[in-house]
Amino acid sequence: MIKVGIIGATGYAGAELVRLLMNHPHAEIAAISSVSFEGKKISDVYHSYRFLNDMVCENADAVVEKSQVIFAALPHGLSQELAEKCYNQDKIFIDLGADFRLESEEEYKQWYGGEYINKELHKEAVYGLPEFFRDKIKGRKVIANPGCYTTCSPLALAPAIANGLIETKGIICDCKSGVTGAGRGLSQGNHYPELNEGFHPYKVASHRHTPEIEQTLSKLSGEDVKITFVPHLLPVNRGILATCYARLKDGVTEEQLRKAYEEFYKGEYFIRLLPAGQVADIHDVKYSNFCDISIHTDFRTGTFVAVSAIDNMVKGAAGQAIQNMNIVCGLEETEGLKIVPPAF
Repeated sequence: MIKVGIIGATGYAGAELVRLLMNHPHAEIAAISSVSFEGKKISDVYHSYRFLNDMVCENADAVVEKSQVIFAALPHGLSQELAEKCYNQDKIFIDLGADFRLESEEEYKQWYGGEYINKELHKEAVYGLPEFFRDKIKGRKVIANPGCYTTCSPLALAPAIANGLIETKGIICDCKSGVTGAGRGLSQGNHYPELNEGFHPYKVASHRHTPEIEQTLSKLSGEDVKITFVPHLLPVNRGILATCYARLKDGVTEEQLRKAYEEFYKGEYFIRLLPAGQVADIHDVKYSNFCDISIHTDFRTGTFVAVSAIDNMVKGAAGQAIQNMNIVCGLEETEGLKIVPPAF
């Protein structure tokens, strides 16, 4: 059994890691930590774990000491020193935050206001979106686990952009997220009276996930890609829906697009390409590590539309982190993640 630890176990992503890892056949939760609830049982914080998991939240050092694989579910700016400590002890560090996602320190300074503490360690880190970078993830000790928007948008567009079927200029990623994406801390924006029966965009064309999506799409296309990214807040708990728009290149047919997607995602367990005429829906991926993708063409305007749906807490956070752990540890990639979404 792999001994795993969770730093930040009482946040939404951390609690989801606990839920999923409790059912993993090859992993055992060795320790969990929480700054806000140190000394308390996780079952006192989340009553759904009562009598199923009564582990006491310790400090981060105890988690590192007791674990072989450490998951950090922390806000940006808090993972770099922990990653260095784990790396020096030859332990695997999987960061659900943003500290290792961007390759450019200048972009990290611009969008997050921080600096790289250990530049060499950043060179050792790998971006953990398995469907694209699986071979690079194997054998690495520091994994930058992508978040929700930065997973669903590239997955929607990858086959089209990698095969040169769409223009790389003028791409629009129009995304909607459930409120759990904002984290467990309460703010005016995610307060129930503000959310209920409402729907609005936020950080329009200025969200810090923009350069991360551009980084992935640029790698896939082989050229510099700039996008317009507009996130919206949905009054639901879970789910990310990305509706991505791009200009079709001249002469591209619907058959070419369909074939490109079928071949690109052939054998990918967690990617479900929907039949023509169906549309991806967050309802159909809830609690699962699946990404549903539907593709559409508007030949009247020469526009390609790709829609992807994920559960932001699973494929957009904890599930993908476990998928990365499985790869690094040489396990079957689907271990602990063959979760069937509920029908209603």
